[in-house]
Amino acid sequence: MSAYFSTINRNKKSISLNLKHEKGRKIFFELAEKADVVVDNFIPGKMDELGYGSSGPYAKRAGYDVIAAGEAGLLHITGEPNGPPTKPGVGLTDMCTGLYLHGAILAALYTRQQTGVGQKVDASLFETQVSVLANVAMTWLNTGEEAKRWGTSHPSIVPYQAFKTKDSYLVLGAVNNRQFKILTERLSLPELPEDARFVDNDTRVLNREVLKPILDEAFAARSTDDWLAIFEGSGMPYGPINTLQKAFEHPQIEARRMVDIVPHEAAASGSIKILGIPVKYSNTKPSIHSPPPLLGEHTDVVLQELGYSGQAISELRTEKAV
Repeated sequence: MSAYFSTINRNKKSISLNLKHEKGRKIFFELAEKADVVVDNFIPGKMDELGYGSSGPYAKRAGYDVIAAGEAGLLHITGEPNGPPTKPGVGLTDMCTGLYLHGAILAALYTRQQTGVGQKVDASLFETQVSVLANVAMTWLNTGEEAKRWGTSHPSIVPYQAFKTKDSYLVLGAVNNRQFKILTERLSLPELPEDARFVDNDTRVLNREVLKPILDEAFAARSTDDWLAIFEGSGMPYGPINTLQKAFEHPQIEARRMVDIVPHEAAASGSIKILGIPVKYSNTKPSIHSPPPLLGEHTDVVLQELGYSGQAISELRTEKAV
């Protein structure tokens, strides 16, 4: 079982159906009749034989995260200024599409509650990624200014980026003159705010290529832990660029229960660690009550819930409908 599958399929049941078999399709429709929501992630056209389809000039094209990220502009604006386009470290377009669809499904359910009428909700990787361009897209739409890659830098706030320390990296932002003054004091460079080239954000943006080497030299003199101690209590936005090990050693992980351990028969140790629930409620206490399932693990249970007898289920297996 892959880590990707395990991440997104806790608290779910798995049933295996042969949708090319008439009886397999019949079971699918029986499940759909009882469900509030039916979600499919097939390549457009694959569900046509079941009564579903997609529309639009590119309806038959397959959608994959990095393809949509490239075609919708994300890869063009991701990476170092003079480097090639860079893929984000996770499937950002995939996940954002799921989150958009989640909200849309809830809205459709609410509308059904009000009107008694259900509807089809259609979400695509391409349209989601265009939407996620947000302010970058709005700038181009209204000014015609082509976006470019900035690395960790910000196009209109300086300094607001990652800096290499003696042993790793620190990300930090001085988003106004007060914070810039605090920054330079902690860096033992109190003269910088008085320099005409750096007196406000506009001048710092114009002179970022002059300012950055000065800051680079200062940050390189100490370790990241040293800088974290120096900026503690400063009121500035700052933090380390952590490895995954350090990220999961962060005290908020345990305090907010962002890692759970659940039993799993596929694991040699008998259990696996999975990501916790990132949203907390004031009254409701959501929990991870079941591990990610094996393929078809709950086929018999689900069919029994639909009213199929043990004999009928055996016959379906013999016919390879399930």
